[in-house]
Amino acid sequence: MSKEIESYKLGKVQVIISEKDDHPNKLHVDCNDGTYHSEFTIRRYEYENYKRHMNQKITLAYNKQHDKESSDS
Repeated sequence: MSKEIESYKLGKVQVIISEKDDHPNKLHVDCNDGTYHSEFTIRRYEYENYKRHMNQKITLAYNKQHDKESSDS
């Protein structure tokens, strides 16, 4: 079972960061806003040193997806 390191909200997006059981230097990032779900893997170094940049990318990606959905309607 992977151990949760941190859980927080970026606006409507719930972000959960947990350790990967099979790779001690990699972390699993799970994002969900109730409509869209995304998950990816990052190195622990990236999490510790580039968390702000990662959060900006997550927010931008979710905003773009919702904008695209609005324009497709």
